[in-house]
Amino acid sequence: MRTLLLASSILLSAGSALAQAPADPAVLTPERVFASPSLAGPVARGVSLSPDGQLVAFLRGREDDSNVQDLWAAPTGEGEPYKLIDARALAPEAGELSEAEKARRERLRISARGVVDYAWDQQGRYILAPLEGDLFLATRADGSVRRLTETEADEIDAKVSPKGSYVSFVRDQNLYVQDLATGRETPITDDGRDLITWATAEFIAQEEMKRFTGYWWSPDERYIALTRVDESPVDIVPRFEITGAGTTVVEQRYPKAGRPNAVVELYVRDLISGDRIKVDLGDNTDIYLARVDWSNDGRTLYVQRQSRDQKRLDLLSVDPATGRSRVIVSQRADAWVDLNDDFHVLPDGRFIWSNEDSGWRHLYLYDRNGRVVRPITRGDWPVKGLNGVNEQTGEVFFTASMRDGKELPIEQQLFRASLNRTETPVAITPAGGWWNASVNAPGTAYVGNYSDPKTPPQSALYRMDGTRVRWIEENRLDADHPFASYVSRLREPEFGTLQSHGQTLVWRMQTPPNFDPSKKYPVVMQVYGGPGTGAGVQKSWQPATSQLLTEAGYIVFRLDNRGEGDRSQAFETSNYRQLGVVETEDQTMAAQWLKRQPFVDGDRIAIMGWSYGGFMSLMTLTEPEAGLAGAMAGAAPTDWALYDTHYTERYMSTPQANPEGYARTDVLPRLGDMTGRLLILHGMADDNVILPNATRVIDKLQEQSLPFEMMLYPGQRHGVRGDPRQLQQWRTYLDFLDRTIGTRSHEAED
Repeated sequence: MRTLLLASSILLSAGSALAQAPADPAVLTPERVFASPSLAGPVARGVSLSPDGQLVAFLRGREDDSNVQDLWAAPTGEGEPYKLIDARALAPEAGELSEAEKARRERLRISARGVVDYAWDQQGRYILAPLEGDLFLATRADGSVRRLTETEADEIDAKVSPKGSYVSFVRDQNLYVQDLATGRETPITDDGRDLITWATAEFIAQEEMKRFTGYWWSPDERYIALTRVDESPVDIVPRFEITGAGTTVVEQRYPKAGRPNAVVELYVRDLISGDRIKVDLGDNTDIYLARVDWSNDGRTLYVQRQSRDQKRLDLLSVDPATGRSRVIVSQRADAWVDLNDDFHVLPDGRFIWSNEDSGWRHLYLYDRNGRVVRPITRGDWPVKGLNGVNEQTGEVFFTASMRDGKELPIEQQLFRASLNRTETPVAITPAGGWWNASVNAPGTAYVGNYSDPKTPPQSALYRMDGTRVRWIEENRLDADHPFASYVSRLREPEFGTLQSHGQTLVWRMQTPPNFDPSKKYPVVMQVYGGPGTGAGVQKSWQPATSQLLTEAGYIVFRLDNRGEGDRSQAFETSNYRQLGVVETEDQTMAAQWLKRQPFVDGDRIAIMGWSYGGFMSLMTLTEPEAGLAGAMAGAAPTDWALYDTHYTERYMSTPQANPEGYARTDVLPRLGDMTGRLLILHGMADDNVILPNATRVIDKLQEQSLPFEMMLYPGQRHGVRGDPRQLQQWRTYLDFLDRTIGTRSHEAED
């Protein structure tokens, strides 16, 4: 469950109090937030550096429609950015995507159209881009763009082979390879149909395991490792996909907690001999295929195999010629072992991998047989991710929320450590905000993306010493910036901490324009609260939707409760087998703390959230000690037995093994304790948190004669997509709040 706090795809539109404001500052409105050009300004997305370090590619929304993206490029030296692929020129009309591609984009949380993804070959000669279901190849040398496919079926998960000889893709559940020199297509599989799919990540892998592909090229282009997924064991959950034009019954294969998963096998195709070899993943087929990687010489395939109960993660070393495997490392935990993308194989066969054996996630160097050589990082703070390695200098680059050796959850920086010795990491990027970084393959440069409460998202190319080489998108908040008119009314958020059961919780608060601490204000608590996600409270650029709330006169407050964010193992596992219990305790404590603040009207506090945040909104509204006046609960899971296996069983075990835990976290028995008004929102085609999660609550409320409000979205899945619908959604939010804790509610009380 990786959904963000709010079902809005526009998350980057606030302002800087340092910019010069116009004489007559404008009040931000929902109509302006959900219109083009984007208030975020020119934000580069999907930025990557060419393998030779000479070119930067990125996606940019069009000025006339920020939801349609083009592919841009910029030289790393002198020269202006230029448009490499014009989405409207190559595909003027947005076609209907296949169900497989719709589902894949839903899992990736892609709501844009046009160019939504692209890939380099390892030499940097080509950029491959899917566009409206077909594939286009840009040749860097002359800037030409060639159409590779034009079929009724979508080509999905397309890749350029490592040496640039082939393009591979999945079409109609089978894997194909196209020779770029001749244009000849070769099917690698031909029996994918019905419930058998080749080379595609299954639902669970995409939604919960962050594995979005089902095939992997060897570096020498001899082998392709690929999955075979058999969904026949998975239960059919009839899903009514209700749109404005009618209803379609989808026989969805949905693996609910405690029920069978798809059977996933791994094979290796030898492109020289044509042989297909099955990889030995063990006798037990009820496992998760978590990650697949190749050694640098292509002679070893590394496979991460996770047990069904997720308490064990094995690293297998596989001979691709025979499929024989052996376990070289096993990670174990009493609660669960988290998956990550921190695995990196070195040329000499040693490898880097992270684990939480110390109670914090840290990087370790292993020999080729899986024995730990030394820790690369250590301390009471977690590594957030391995970003790159310079194999020539022995430098290791990673992101972490740490300053002066102490955990600092609200900030994130890029650090440098040593492969050859355990030493104190050195920060590469400045402190004070939130950095994401993409390091090039040699570990000699990185693309840095930065923001803070005063700085909109910026991206630039940097040397590894932190020196900026060039801006990719400076996104300067000057008089010409789309947000310039609204800057003076933006209040910079405040940050603080609360203590809960020996754990430090971080919070963020944003007050309305012209805030007067001698007055009392209503509060909107924003919540996600769920485990398995990054920090929600960040010292970063805030969404424009938060300013919509402050403009309406509300204080906006968010707390990261126990279990939320990349923190210590103890912090993350505090909710084991009882999702929602400790989280509700923490949100209740926060509500009580807010009521003690002299500038808060304690009778006018509401909570809002989406997905897990919707669940938390329901849980907190039904906690009498929180005493909330209202809640807006979107796409909420209301019975964990209805949610999927990998996410739910990681935290709750199975319904059969933990019936008390499932009963304790069911929303239905709590509904009679609602302390305020409730607004339920849900997509009527949601294939993730299926609609019965909402209808069972609706039915129970009606059965108990309890009033509530409801907003359903025909045709929408787990998020509300498109500016018109998101505008309607936020008008609904603001109207509900106005009547519940806002001006109209206050006038009614008077």
